[in-house]
Amino acid sequence: MTKSERIGIVGTGRMGANIAQHLKDEGYVIAALYDVRPEAASETAKYTGAQTCTELARVAGLCDIVITVVTDDAAMYRIFAPDGDSLLANAGGKYFVNCATITPKVHVDVQRLCEDRGAHSIEACMASSIPQARNGTLYLMCGGRREAFDYVRPMLESMSTSLRYVGEAGRAAQVKALVNMVMNINTAGLAEGLGLADALDLDLDMVREVFSQTGANSRVLETDGADMQNRDHDCYFSAEHAAKDSGIARELARESDLRLPLNDATVEQYERMKALGLGALDKSGVSELTFKSRHAADHLARA
Repeated sequence: MTKSERIGIVGTGRMGANIAQHLKDEGYVIAALYDVRPEAASETAKYTGAQTCTELARVAGLCDIVITVVTDDAAMYRIFAPDGDSLLANAGGKYFVNCATITPKVHVDVQRLCEDRGAHSIEACMASSIPQARNGTLYLMCGGRREAFDYVRPMLESMSTSLRYVGEAGRAAQVKALVNMVMNINTAGLAEGLGLADALDLDLDMVREVFSQTGANSRVLETDGADMQNRDHDCYFSAEHAAKDSGIARELARESDLRLPLNDATVEQYERMKALGLGALDKSGVSELTFKSRHAADHLARA
């Protein structure tokens, strides 16, 4: 792969837009953008100079490589639909790099659909957030045909500081599900610890400092602890996505005939947030369920 090859981005939300802007800064040609919200694609086009498209087939027709960053399994199946407006309409010879956190089986299905049209598909699962997408410091776990991975590797290296090829299609998505499962369990656990500390009228600055120096320390404490204390839930990774991703892990466990009670409880917490209309908050917003003084906790206590 060279920087002269034309890149398309399907899904120009927080992550997709920042990936597009970073690759533009790195000298790659961003040729086409698509989003179900055309205004999002138009906003990203102001920086990248790319053509905004209202049809998926047009994106595939204009580009050599297409990066997809969509929300869920249904969206993935829609953009790779066998019939109608779809990336598959002009897929022959193209490379599709799929970055969404979705069910592993979907990546397997998409690879098959692409190969039936003479195209290539890999998964490039992201274990990072918005600043890392913009700065090209993502942690990427990749799966699919090794030769397809090797072809797009220069672009993936530009997007990341850590790049790992995991194996065949679906394998990287399995690892990503585990990453988010453990992260979400840690987040829910931290919210309970700080919620109990608040109920005991302990100084939360002190408690967080003690946590940081003991076995209670975690990456989540660093990223979310102060936000939970200060009720600062600007969204980097939404509660709605946490529910989806932990739900993927739950289904994988069921398929493996394995019981994961901590993950089950975490899914329930994030589903409660959605039911209370808090799904758009950052995952740190799970603390709204665990602090006695907060509205969501009061609502649940009365329920």
